[in-house]
Amino acid sequence: MSSTLIVLNLKTYLEGTGEGAVKVAQACKEVADDSGIEIGVAPQFCDIYRVASQVDLPVYSQSLDPVGAGSFTGHAFAQCVKDSGAIGTLINHSECRLTLANIDASISAAKGVGFRTIVCTNNVATSAAAAALGPDYVAVEPPELIGSGIPVSQADPEVVTGSVEAVKRIDPAVQVLCGAGISKGEDLVAALELGSVGVLLASGIVKAADPGAALEDLVSKI
Repeated sequence: MSSTLIVLNLKTYLEGTGEGAVKVAQACKEVADDSGIEIGVAPQFCDIYRVASQVDLPVYSQSLDPVGAGSFTGHAFAQCVKDSGAIGTLINHSECRLTLANIDASISAAKGVGFRTIVCTNNVATSAAAAALGPDYVAVEPPELIGSGIPVSQADPEVVTGSVEAVKRIDPAVQVLCGAGISKGEDLVAALELGSVGVLLASGIVKAADPGAALEDLVSKI
């Protein structure tokens, strides 16, 4: 298995909802098996069990609340998310932002159940701050490029290289993913050349006419 990591965020896209989430996950599984590259998916909470029980690949939650067992109506409890089949979680996505204190608490809650943690950031400074909290990964994604089709590796490569350098200074054990506008093979190659170990992506694959073909293109150049 390659050390490269691809995580596909299904967001609340209709194409990635319900049975659609399973179909996208199955496409990810097929490409992962053929390429030897680890590909995980982050479906909506209600689809975690559906996907994890039908497709053998890493499943992440899209967020997680820093709560324990008890009186926390409406929250996403880490143990429940784990029992649904997830192995990790995104934290602080630009569409679900948290305070620094809540990022820290969410990481702790996730680690408490053995989750892999991916903290999303939007610039070098926030990447450094996130690294200080000890997640497994920092995923740097300038929000203005998310869903734009313009890869961050082209539009703002310095935010990737700067984040890689900053994270390494803070905690060499934390790895960096590159996100925003990633959809093609050359985008993944560029992200890796800038020092990241993989990518976090969404619409370029989930909303593609053929997600499997789009994924095959994504991994075709490595």
